[in-house]
Amino acid sequence: MSLADDLAQLLTPDQVSQNPSVLDHHSRDESYHQPRRPDVVVFPQSTEDVARVLRYAQQHRVPVVPFGTGTALEGHVVPVRGGISLDMARMNRVQEIRPADFLVCAEPGVTRRQLNRELRPHGLFFPVDPGADASLGGMAATGASGTTTVRYGAMRDNVRKLEVVLAGGRVVEIGSLAAKSASGYHLTGLFIGSEGTLGVITKLWLRVYGVPEWTVAARAEFPDVDSAVRASTALIGAGVAVARLELVDEVYMAAVNRFKGTAYEEVPTLFLEFHGSRGAVEADIAVAREIATEEGCTRFTFVAEEAERNRLWEARHAALHALMAQYPGRRHMATDVCVPVSKLPEAIARARRRMRELGVCGGIVGHVGDGNYHVGLAVNPDDPDDMAKAEALNEAVVEHALALGGTCTGEHGVGLGKRRYQAREHGDALELMRAVKQLFDPLDILNPGKLVDPD
Repeated sequence: MSLADDLAQLLTPDQVSQNPSVLDHHSRDESYHQPRRPDVVVFPQSTEDVARVLRYAQQHRVPVVPFGTGTALEGHVVPVRGGISLDMARMNRVQEIRPADFLVCAEPGVTRRQLNRELRPHGLFFPVDPGADASLGGMAATGASGTTTVRYGAMRDNVRKLEVVLAGGRVVEIGSLAAKSASGYHLTGLFIGSEGTLGVITKLWLRVYGVPEWTVAARAEFPDVDSAVRASTALIGAGVAVARLELVDEVYMAAVNRFKGTAYEEVPTLFLEFHGSRGAVEADIAVAREIATEEGCTRFTFVAEEAERNRLWEARHAALHALMAQYPGRRHMATDVCVPVSKLPEAIARARRRMRELGVCGGIVGHVGDGNYHVGLAVNPDDPDDMAKAEALNEAVVEHALALGGTCTGEHGVGLGKRRYQAREHGDALELMRAVKQLFDPLDILNPGKLVDPD
């Protein structure tokens, strides 16, 4: 019997697909990395389904690549050795909400927008916002963060407990529902950001927050990127309690205008958001406006009504797709470095100089409140010269970030695109990581060829 036939007997026929369009959908993410079809796509509906698949996969040495919504940007879900793409979309139930404990239990296929719709009647929300409507399992597996990290932290800070299926089908629970614990190794942290290489997440307990009394979004325009970045670091240094602090450069602003039909000034812009009591928010806005003005801000506007806030944030959330719409047929490459906040002006200035020298197509956006910025590029994977320039820029940006004490990836993860920098960033510790991988997955069936695997 074939692989698909075996899996259909383990589960049900409607949970197994070899439809060409389904295989194509699971062959790639939103990055420039070359697609590779899996041999079969499986749709588990329970933890036991996942355990059955992994027991079979280990017995027959078949690779398994967990799949969320396919919105990753570094080739995490590309099944480079074929095998099974394990699509978690049907495990999409919010299982328990505990308002008094500010906790929620959800399956991995729940998306962040779905979760917030179900939390809203309880006066709660989940803050981690990577932009895309990603699945919670995928966000945990890649260690996602995003626009609200400066205030609420990343996935690593908001996952309390996990249920995970290990290679071979063993189901384990790790972590605690308590706000803190000094007991044992921090295994929860080990699985956050493991990119499906150590196990498959089947349940998550997450920390949630009360909906703020007052929320205001603001836009600050600057004559150049340098002054915008200086303003962002000054805001953090002054202790202003921003909930979001985002940079969108003039290239992206122009792309957003064409893509969305908006009429923003096509200048470097900081997008900000403030949460809290009305009095506290008004005080924060006044300080933010003063600091921005001192750094050369030419216009500072803010809105409080929800629909207006959402429209304002569309410029940031639509930035990637807006840029790519200007270059039909090209693929997206995003650098994703994070540096100490004090080094951010230097890092972005150098990146912009290198972009001009190489003549690449792209712009800069960033979660500048925590030192994380992206040079977004529109690349042609079939043009060796174009790819060489893009890779040269990526390497220059990463090497400078590492020299400043930063990291090659602040939030997108390693996947395929950042493996080459792991030895440079981690040194001898990389061998410890590979030993952990060997311990959890001795046959290397879980998302092989990624993260800490050798090139």
